Amino acid sequence: MTHSFDRAYWQQHWQQTHDNRPGSMAGNPPNPYLARETAGLPPSTALDAGCGAGAEAIWLAAHGWRVTAADISADALARAADRAADGPAEAVRWVEADLTVWEPGTRFDLVTSHYAHPAMPQLAFYRRLGEWVAPGGTLLIVGHLHTARSGHDHDHHDHDHDRGHHDQGHGHHGHPAEATVTLTDITAGLDTVGWEIVTAEEHQRPVPRPGGRSATLHDVVVRATRRP
Repeated sequence: MTHSFDRAYWQQHWQQTHDNRPGSMAGNPPNPYLARETAGLPPSTALDAGCGAGAEAIWLAAHGWRVTAADISADALARAADRAADGPAEAVRWVEADLTVWEPGTRFDLVTSHYAHPAMPQLAFYRRLGEWVAPGGTLLIVGHLHTARSGHDHDHHDHDHDRGHHDQGHGHHGHPAEATVTLTDITAGLDTVGWEIVTAEEHQRPVPRPGGRSATLHDVVVRATRRP
């Protein structure tokens, strides 16, 4: 099945999300790669592109970052704002935006995206994110690795892992093929004149699923620094 990943698609997913189900993206912790890859960065301005329920944006704000958190789904942002109510809410600006056409009007010292799938080709989306990184800043991409099973076993009605523009990964191992990427594809789009690639890795990690089950995620993680 081909997925449009447009506003209607993500709104439907969020409206059918159950916050209290194991592995629900509405209450999950921040992506585990975020803390590792930002550990040596001085907190400054950050964009969380496809923020979903806001786990990563809230984590960044709690660690001193001034965050713009953008997502196409109003339902996702409402959940994120509720989740941030007890935290450093003033450090996060929530923006409802279609990231395929939205322009932030500024550049950021960190631009990060965790499993975000917009209504445009995945690699073109990553190139677009790179344009918003300030000189000397960091681009951090976490995506679904393209594997032999990509595109299989994906149930349109299994909403445990999808987020508006942002798919946290708590669902099927087989993700829509158009939402998966290879490590080589991402790094090839970062020319060595303009970027220094710091991290380029593939990982497997278990994630919980409803009913006490678990699944294995195949992740691709790329961190690059824009040369001054």
